[in-house]
Amino acid sequence: MQDTPTSQLIRTDVLDPARAGALAATLGIDATFAEGTPLPPFFHQIYFWDARPPEALGRDGHPAVGDDLIPDFGLPRRMWAGGALEFLAPLRAGRLSEKRSACIHTSRKTGRSGPLAFVTLQHEIWQDGTLCVREAQDLVYRADAAPGEPGPLPPRAPEDATAIAGVRFDPTLLFRYSALTFNGHRIHYDPVYAREVEGYDGLVVHGPLLAQKLILWAGETAPVSTFRFRGTSALMVYETAELCRDGARMWVRGPDGRQVMTAEVNEGQPV
Repeated sequence: MQDTPTSQLIRTDVLDPARAGALAATLGIDATFAEGTPLPPFFHQIYFWDARPPEALGRDGHPAVGDDLIPDFGLPRRMWAGGALEFLAPLRAGRLSEKRSACIHTSRKTGRSGPLAFVTLQHEIWQDGTLCVREAQDLVYRADAAPGEPGPLPPRAPEDATAIAGVRFDPTLLFRYSALTFNGHRIHYDPVYAREVEGYDGLVVHGPLLAQKLILWAGETAPVSTFRFRGTSALMVYETAELCRDGARMWVRGPDGRQVMTAEVNEGQPV
């Protein structure tokens, strides 16, 4: 295990109301945004783009690693494994904001599928001198799978949900979400790459998109103050899934009963 705090990377952005409106439309939300309108939780994902020229990208479409933020472990496959979010104050559309990022932890180990590297990034988003969002982002890097090698057996999802909501996805939704978040990972829009290079059955639904769906669903009953999530298996674009909840526990269940994501939500008015 290795803890490796890095120098802080700072990006600024004006939180364009039109972009928030585009995400709301993409998610099927009837909402409009003007200067000063509070943004829904997790909408900060569509801002602070890391736009790099083609020669600075990896084969998967993500920015190449080995910069000041993420080390190069020599492992080509990346997955956003999970995260933890604190929504401390509302972010407001149309205002200048600052995102402060640092790599606070790295480690390596060998699992059943081969070598793995784990990275935790910490992000803080400030607006008008106030810390509004604190986020820990967990990434996993791994080697290419051997041809024909079966993936790990996913866990079964719990059966004790007290509330369930069905969700469906399509390639257009994945494309629009990738565009709004400036996520170039080809598993979300290039089916040939997803199958032949990364070994998936087709296009993969974004983990953060699933988390966004859970956060919005939880927010229908009370404001969300903290949210933790972890991906446990990939969801394909052609699969219908279920958002499930029992109190503070939330999860996403695939059509075959497997567990796709787990989460924990706490509700309370941001201060």
